[in-house]
Amino acid sequence: MLPDSLLVLERGWLSSNNIVFLEGEQAVLIDSGYVTHAAQTVALLQHALSGRRLTRLLNTHSHSDHIGGNAAISEAFGCQVIVPQGIDATIAEWDEEALLLSPLGQSATRFRHDATIAAGDELELGGLNWRTFAVPGHDMDALAFHNPERRLLISGDALWRNGFGVVFSELLGHPEDAGGLRAARETLDLLARLPIDVVIPGHGAPFVEVEDAFARAYQRLANFEQDVELLARHALKVILVFALLERRQLPRADLPAFLAKLSFCQSVNARYLNHSNEELAQWLARDLIRVGALKEVDGVLLAV
Repeated sequence: MLPDSLLVLERGWLSSNNIVFLEGEQAVLIDSGYVTHAAQTVALLQHALSGRRLTRLLNTHSHSDHIGGNAAISEAFGCQVIVPQGIDATIAEWDEEALLLSPLGQSATRFRHDATIAAGDELELGGLNWRTFAVPGHDMDALAFHNPERRLLISGDALWRNGFGVVFSELLGHPEDAGGLRAARETLDLLARLPIDVVIPGHGAPFVEVEDAFARAYQRLANFEQDVELLARHALKVILVFALLERRQLPRADLPAFLAKLSFCQSVNARYLNHSNEELAQWLARDLIRVGALKEVDGVLLAV
């Protein structure tokens, strides 16, 4: 399914997949996972590289689960760090609000980047020629990588086997009229026109069921377009599950206070749901336990 020069280190949902390109005695990496997994990521890479020198680290976008290991990897391997052009200033200034770190209660270690990459750029990775495409929606500055000869797509969080990443800009409304859902539809339309046999997503295993994945993504997008409150509720559930994956546990009685500290949750709740923090906590816990994403043991919420 994949060329010998391409290795996918599939991670859990707290950390994005690491995509390793082998180039003789050198190697290149796309995305670095979450900061709390940084030591594990470095160890995984050392094993995968088998003595090769990591020369470049590229990011599909700037969310914490994709850039969190950048600093550790740069320090461990001395590689060049390359980020999407649209986040150049945000990374340089380390704007934790724009990076959605403080609003979501997430973390990343500050790092220095050496260069940027933009839509339309062409580059060689693992002996294959790749072209970058702008894939806004989940992240308005995100990039995907496509190889037409082997019909491979590295999609980041723009397309998964069963959907795509949360469309944050639609919910936050900044910049005004950002049109996150519209951008997500345009991204799906663009990707659907590319010759693709295999998708390597930001989360989950690489897959060949490309048509079905697009059908599922379009259906999910249509549901959100018809009722943006569904997107709001989905986003809040995703953020809580992510938080529990990192923290491992949280007393249920502490959940209202925890949600009150997250500006993203407060903003989305005020715009779309208008619950008290207690009501919001009760709904989130109940719904996530019902679908099996969380469990409660002796009054403590645990990630499943």
